[in-house]
Amino acid sequence: MENKYIKIYIIIVTILLLIVFFRWQNNDLITSKINYKSNNLPQSFNNFKIIHISDLHNKKFGKNQSILINKINQQDPNIIVITGDLVDKRRYKLKPATEFIKEAIKLAPVYYVAGNHESYNNIYKEVKPNLEALGVTVLDNKKVSINKDDSIIDIIGLLDPEFYDDKEITLKKHLNSFANPDNFTILLSHRPSFLEEYSKTNIDLVFSGHAHGGQIRLPLIGGLLAPDQGLFPKYTSGLHTKDQTSMVVSRGLGNSLFPIRLFNKPEIVSITLESRD
Repeated sequence: MENKYIKIYIIIVTILLLIVFFRWQNNDLITSKINYKSNNLPQSFNNFKIIHISDLHNKKFGKNQSILINKINQQDPNIIVITGDLVDKRRYKLKPATEFIKEAIKLAPVYYVAGNHESYNNIYKEVKPNLEALGVTVLDNKKVSINKDDSIIDIIGLLDPEFYDDKEITLKKHLNSFANPDNFTILLSHRPSFLEEYSKTNIDLVFSGHAHGGQIRLPLIGGLLAPDQGLFPKYTSGLHTKDQTSMVVSRGLGNSLFPIRLFNKPEIVSITLESRD
């Protein structure tokens, strides 16, 4: 009988430890730092800091997103960019996103582009006006410029292809209409799988998400599975370069269909721009 109770005890302890481990993996928010150098970046934007947020999917980090906001504040960003999926189509809630935005906009200007989850069931008709009312610059196939000491950088935003029937054709059309070879250009686009297309334009730096870091990350291999990319996806995290275009992929903050992250903690990305001039 004693052996039986010992086995039950071991099973219970193991289950509890696994629960604690998975909660830690899915809630221990980390900040990844990247230094990006470019010959095209105006000198006045040297050390310009950008916080990249993606794929919140209704996730909450403390009351009024206080843990997430404090992490961002520690980086003292010049701007915050968000690359979609603030909400989740399967369990749509706007409150976690607006709680985050209300505080984030106090720290720095916020630039946003929609992801695929905002495209479902008229969700975006509620999301977009709420974000704009809070002061967010919503970049629906638009371009804005940031001026600093008589220098300019452009920020382009592409709506996710899920908003259109002719997905890739529409993306290419809008992308080609905005690129300006004379200015350093940042692109916000939810999907990293289009790096080949991004690189054919005059885009310097792309910010993307969507891949959730591959959901489960394996040592020496990386992400296991990502939307659009399938098994062992190429673009799930960090900095990637194709020709003259670099792309930063966020592992994101929340989960969607698959509810668990493993060796893939929720991530804020902090990018510092550096001019080589």
